Amino acid sequence: MKPGTQVVRAGIPEAGQGEPILPGPVFAAVYHLRGDPASTPYGYGRFNNPTWSRYEDALSELEGGPALLFPSGMAAMNAVAGAMLKPGDTIVLPDDGYYTFRTVAREYLGANGIDIRFVPTRAMPDAEALRGAKLVYIETPSNPGMDVCDIAEVARVTHAAGGLLAVDNTTATPLSQQPLALGADFTIASDTKAMTGHGDLLLGHVAARDAEHAARLRDYRTRTGAIAGPMEVWLAHRSLPTLELRLERMCDNAQAIAEFLAAQSAVQRVRYPGLRDDPSHEIAKRQMRYFGPVVSFVLRDRAAAERFLAASELITESTSFGGVHTTAERRARWGGDAIEEGFIRLSAGCEDVSDLVADIDRALSTI
Repeated sequence: MKPGTQVVRAGIPEAGQGEPILPGPVFAAVYHLRGDPASTPYGYGRFNNPTWSRYEDALSELEGGPALLFPSGMAAMNAVAGAMLKPGDTIVLPDDGYYTFRTVAREYLGANGIDIRFVPTRAMPDAEALRGAKLVYIETPSNPGMDVCDIAEVARVTHAAGGLLAVDNTTATPLSQQPLALGADFTIASDTKAMTGHGDLLLGHVAARDAEHAARLRDYRTRTGAIAGPMEVWLAHRSLPTLELRLERMCDNAQAIAEFLAAQSAVQRVRYPGLRDDPSHEIAKRQMRYFGPVVSFVLRDRAAAERFLAASELITESTSFGGVHTTAERRARWGGDAIEEGFIRLSAGCEDVSDLVADIDRALSTI
């Protein structure tokens, strides 16, 4: 089955006369539960929900392994660390990956006796850094720098060292990149981004290659209460059929925008894996179907970046990425990343690309 068909049909229940194609969300904390609780998965709202089950079935089909939902991407990341690590273990993280997870690692994992090693995405796999690591976590493409690493090679080196590999696949989505098929043990995503694409909900998921690991994650979710709301899950499943349509348009737009920016004298540097001269292009070409919706570029300073964003009429200044609306921000305003003051992370939306390029051209002319 082709990916475009998969996303439309995944998780849809068997046809029933007079029944909706995708049933609505089930709002329930308690269920009828006679006798042995093992007779049904639906005994209490923290354990399971039919709306979760349908979307998890869809994600499992797309990811190639059992998938579990969490109320946000951060909750999904933290669940992998929480379920798989104990004091004395070592985790390897990208020093240029998502800042909030690096903060969690330093302030919580480190404080609870877990050793943390940081390695740049572009340097992975680093056999020395991976030696003795229980969990290796990579983000490819990295956020916000757009570096890419070879998932299959990192998986090989990690497993040789006796560790597990988790891949943050948020930017790519399972339509573009298949970490489990490339050897990863876990693939993690913030479904808030391109998976749902409308900027109206928080959600995340983890898919595992091994059923035992998935069971540990499920126990962790049940016991910690890191559960998603049924309305958010239903909205996510409703959004899934348009994923390929949205992603193709966003990535085509991102490619055109990156090529335009690369030719502008006002732009000091552009990073996008789809550019032929990008340092990550060759690896990305091997393991990605699409190069993603995110383009990073640098203007000369903070004032230039802020003037550009203020002058644009079609770029919404906001954080996050992967939505149908083109957004951008001067990323250094948050702190925590080793980037220039004029660094902009842009997420291409689904607008007409000629309008977007014309708007960017006009905004650049103001600086």
